[in-house]
Amino acid sequence: LLVGIETSDDAAVYRLNDEQAVVATTDFFMPIVDNPFDFGRIAATNALSDIYAMGARPIFALAIVGMPLDKLPVNVIQDILAGGTSVCEAAGIPIAGGHSIDSVEPIYGLVALGVIHPQRVIRNSTARSGDAIVLGKALGIGILSAALKKGALPEEGYRQMLATTTQLNTVGHRLSEMAGIHAMTDVTGFGLLGHLAGICRGSRLGARVAFESLPVLPAALSLAQQGYNTGAAARNWASYGHDMRLPDDLAPWQQALLCDPQTSGGLLVTCAPQAVASVLSLFRDEGFASAAVIGQMQAGAVRITVDYRFDKDGNPVESQ
Repeated sequence: LLVGIETSDDAAVYRLNDEQAVVATTDFFMPIVDNPFDFGRIAATNALSDIYAMGARPIFALAIVGMPLDKLPVNVIQDILAGGTSVCEAAGIPIAGGHSIDSVEPIYGLVALGVIHPQRVIRNSTARSGDAIVLGKALGIGILSAALKKGALPEEGYRQMLATTTQLNTVGHRLSEMAGIHAMTDVTGFGLLGHLAGICRGSRLGARVAFESLPVLPAALSLAQQGYNTGAAARNWASYGHDMRLPDDLAPWQQALLCDPQTSGGLLVTCAPQAVASVLSLFRDEGFASAAVIGQMQAGAVRITVDYRFDKDGNPVESQ
């Protein structure tokens, strides 16, 4: 066993031989959107993300299905499964089986299996001091979900939400083949600060983040400023806020955005400074237009310091 539960990494990794390791993960949840086909797509994309976050290539999946058979019409269930199948087809893998039960609420997800060379596994615990921190997707999915539940999400906001949550993090496999990539995870339910904290704890390093460098979905930015957020963001902050240092004048909506739970969020990568240009170029080539450098790993206390922005020498700059 190469990767287990020690650092709360994205997937388990088991070495089969000198050339191959199998990567295994599972993820499932209840609907976050009303459209059944979209729900299936989002859930499947989210489940496969953990394979890519280890640097691996998925090979097949198993479906996890729980449906209230006395409440949902058969065609709705079929649409959910079809959404998941469409994503797996896009990833080039089959759904080779699975298990279903009669449940109180709809549940859908996947067990995902992948393969990778044992020496190319990218963990969440191997960042180095001085590494640049790159985020692959824009933040704000939890905020858009909160607005959707309240009937306040405009059509363009839903389009942004769906486009982001159904974009496969395929770039992860190619990143594992690049020099200078030291650590990687994906940003999901614990929000940006929570998943970066996982890298910090595993690597025994601190991190600095420039708030104004964070990519944010345009619709989410507007809604966040109006006060839309999730209860999960507050719970996230309560669980790890003691390890964070924020500017005294940071607005509540800005703090909520830092803790905003993502579904099928972006890859969070730490890399050597000389690899940054190649990493960003690769993200762009794979269609991740929002990818950006958001901070730096640093030696010292295991905590995250958020500044508004850095100057050309990497020093924090106060808000104007």
